[in-house]
Amino acid sequence: MGEVTHEQANLLLRLYEERREPRLREAREWFAANFQPKTIEDVMQICPPGSQGNAFMRQVLSYWEMVAGIANRGLVDEELFFETTGEHWGAFEQVKPVLAAWRAMFSSPKFLANLEENCTRLEAWREKRNPGSNEAIRKVMLQMRAGAQPLKAQAAGS
Repeated sequence: MGEVTHEQANLLLRLYEERREPRLREAREWFAANFQPKTIEDVMQICPPGSQGNAFMRQVLSYWEMVAGIANRGLVDEELFFETTGEHWGAFEQVKPVLAAWRAMFSSPKFLANLEENCTRLEAWREKRNPGSNEAIRKVMLQMRAGAQPLKAQAAGS
């Protein structure tokens, strides 16, 4: 394990504190529960421009892109970051189906590149320590989403 400085630990704690900010927490909860697009058309239905969902989606993705950029530059110890943080990977998994289309639409091949790079390294780190864990986590995420669908339908019918 690498040597973690007090400054790195304090930065990681500060990033955690930001995650607890009420509006970001609300956005993260919305994103996890509602943002599962398969196509760009799905994105426009889930969170059309000007909607609260769109604001939440942008807030979550910009937060994790910023955090990944900080981590990618070595401003926090990568081992400690990977040991204590994984939500960004889940957010990236939700974005992956539409990422290529977004990049083409925005003419921005590096859109969310920090997040992608960091999640690629996190997957390799996990796989080295716990082979098969990435696929196991993906399976659990799918099961959780499938279990949430009946609850959404029930709430919509109420």
